[in-house]
Amino acid sequence: MIQEKKPSIDVTRLVAIDVHVHAEPADDSSETGAAAKAYFGSSDAPRELDALADYYRERKMACVLFTVDEHLSGRPMVPNAAVLAAAARHPDVIVPFVSVDPTRGKDAIVEVERLTAAGARGFKLHPPLQQFSPNDQAIYPYYEALAATRLPVVFHTGHSGIGTGSRGGGGIRLKYGAPMPIDDVAVDFPDMTIVLAHPSFPWQDEAISICLHKPNVYIDLSGWSPKYFPPQLIQYANTQLRRKVLFGSDYPLITPDKWVAEFEKLPIRDEVRPLVMLDNAVRLLGLGAP
Repeated sequence: MIQEKKPSIDVTRLVAIDVHVHAEPADDSSETGAAAKAYFGSSDAPRELDALADYYRERKMACVLFTVDEHLSGRPMVPNAAVLAAAARHPDVIVPFVSVDPTRGKDAIVEVERLTAAGARGFKLHPPLQQFSPNDQAIYPYYEALAATRLPVVFHTGHSGIGTGSRGGGGIRLKYGAPMPIDDVAVDFPDMTIVLAHPSFPWQDEAISICLHKPNVYIDLSGWSPKYFPPQLIQYANTQLRRKVLFGSDYPLITPDKWVAEFEKLPIRDEVRPLVMLDNAVRLLGLGAP
């Protein structure tokens, strides 16, 4: 199954593409939601999706927007249908990714096919919240369905801000965020474009190694303030991974305004900055040559 239709995004007018934006409910009164707010701090970024589109449009940015299909945290989920509808209303600024819990078995495969036909441009997986090991062979029929779409797949990696400070971490097991099991997926599905989301604390070197070794693997820089990026991540972003790292904020918990302001202070080479902020995402998302 190949999805040919592309978003109506004029990349020549953009200064950046934020590849990691969450569709979040306006009112999250769950215990886990309160813990996330305490961990990340307050943000006045709009959560209503039309306002979110305006927010990015005003900044001359486009964004990859997605939700997370999970029931562990108790946080309300914005439906995939709402993400697709927002992208249909704002095709100049929103690239819609969708999320389907792979532990749903055959139903998940049917949903992947349905959402691809409905206009999804990629997929979001969160192993700690969806409670699976990425290299579990039971998940492989699901990966086969994803690979057939030829669309990018974003995997959460590293520490989870969601659950931090909650009793028992909100039931979230950090072991599922280790990136090395995703190396098996990259080997077994070499034509699947994989994005390792976030600086992968405490496994950053593993993520860098996978990205260096596997041509189908990228890293997005979301979820951490750039002032906390480890030196080796900055080193490789400037050199061997300069065409494989991507700007991502983790909106609305971290805004692009805050992220960009801190990224500007890092010792990133002048010729590398446009690659990270825009060009690499244009290529990965199939939006045309930058």
